[in-house]
Amino acid sequence: MLLPLPTPEEMAAWDNEAIHGFGIPGATLMETASREATSVLLECYEEHVGSIVGAEAYIFAGPGNNGGDAFAMARHLADLDVDVTVLHTRPKSSYRGETRSNMLLCKKLGIPLHHITTFFSASPAQPDIIVDGLLGTGFSGNLREDMLEVIRVINDMGERAFIFSIDIPSGLNGTSGKAQPEAIQADVTATFEAAKIGLMMPNAENYTGKVYVCPIGIPRQIKDTLAPKRWLLSDALLQNMPTPPPYLHKGMAGHVLIIGGSLGLTGAAHLAAQGALRGGAGLVTMACPAGLEESVRCASPEIMTYPVGCSSQWTPEDVPTLTDIMSRFDSVVIGPGLGRSGKTVDFLKGLVASCPLPAVLDADALYCLAHNPGLMETLPETMILTPHPGEMSVLTGLTSAQIQNDRIAAAEAFVARNKPVLVLKGAGTIVANQERTCISPISAPTLAVAGSGDVLAGLTGALLAQGHAPLHAACLGVYRHGVAGLMLEEKFPFRGNGPRDIAAMLPHAIKE
Repeated sequence: MLLPLPTPEEMAAWDNEAIHGFGIPGATLMETASREATSVLLECYEEHVGSIVGAEAYIFAGPGNNGGDAFAMARHLADLDVDVTVLHTRPKSSYRGETRSNMLLCKKLGIPLHHITTFFSASPAQPDIIVDGLLGTGFSGNLREDMLEVIRVINDMGERAFIFSIDIPSGLNGTSGKAQPEAIQADVTATFEAAKIGLMMPNAENYTGKVYVCPIGIPRQIKDTLAPKRWLLSDALLQNMPTPPPYLHKGMAGHVLIIGGSLGLTGAAHLAAQGALRGGAGLVTMACPAGLEESVRCASPEIMTYPVGCSSQWTPEDVPTLTDIMSRFDSVVIGPGLGRSGKTVDFLKGLVASCPLPAVLDADALYCLAHNPGLMETLPETMILTPHPGEMSVLTGLTSAQIQNDRIAAAEAFVARNKPVLVLKGAGTIVANQERTCISPISAPTLAVAGSGDVLAGLTGALLAQGHAPLHAACLGVYRHGVAGLMLEEKFPFRGNGPRDIAAMLPHAIKE
């Protein structure tokens, strides 16, 4: 259900263990990688352009294993009657190991080999295909000026050519997914054994195009033993959702308590309730200040209400009333529309300290937490916090810009100090606890609307009520919410949808 997202260093450790620990020859891994990549290129080119026979291809080969894959691909493409020219970035005498072996095989087969500088000085013709094997995932720092110029020339040619990157577009950082400062703009990227984490970062797709993961024969035992910390959410999360049995009744589907709403802020609580109901909860009860019941229900009779206190705001005196009824419920969502008054902060402090249920803390509950830093340290791993970057800023003291600049680092630094599961919302939502970090590949503009996070909080609460462990409930909620957003793009291609549209799409997301 979760796909590994190794860093370049973790991937290098897999390779090293396969070669030196298990005795799989490096030449075997390189040959497998080149054949898998060639198959992807053949499939994609013929789907989007036409027959590859007779196409003219420039193969750019750098000095490392990425260049070795490129030399090997040149052989396979030549066998498919592609007119291949290999452009190498170093003198032929400087290539070593399996990369040199594949270069010599190209030479023996009569495939043209040219140093890149000499070739470009002769004003080469426009190719049909460009294979980028310049730099691999081990690239770091900024591009040298000569390589930057090569990448710019390739991207210019790419306006009329199909660009295929081996493992990662050259110039892209394999960890951050950022161009350093520019990168190849590929139509397709074939990466090996697992997608490196940088390929799945927001905005990386501007350079990667469609990413294909190609197996090359690294034993599963290695990947399990040297498992990465970071993982990718995938369709398998929804595919493995159990089908509701025919004998299901509402009591079996979970009862969610939502604690929220205050004077002028009842809509958020209502949307959280809709998210819980559309997420499959059998029962949803809204605890709200007395007198606001009809406002939070908003003409939805399926939402039950539980009036608390005698004020339109929350006070510490309301805590015993709620803790006394907690045993009736399976999970609790705290925060939508809760308010931020001083008494509300004190109320939350007492409530969270005595809450026995798995819980989602969202919106105003996060603000209250930020003003009780000592309380954060007492929260158990059964709680899920769901901040957007602005709320994360209040929780951590970082600016929103700092958080967005390195979302993974911000999330992992937070969970290193705190036990709850963190859901850092935004394009490429991050779900993390102290053991692992999970990343959603989904970026859906339809989700960028007020109330979207309230729906997600309610949905996650429903999944907790149905018995899912906190990390799994958060991952499943984030992915299902994201798929619903993608499905809405057909009906609302330029946005304009509301949060209730997101909630209504949640049941369909699993089917899709």
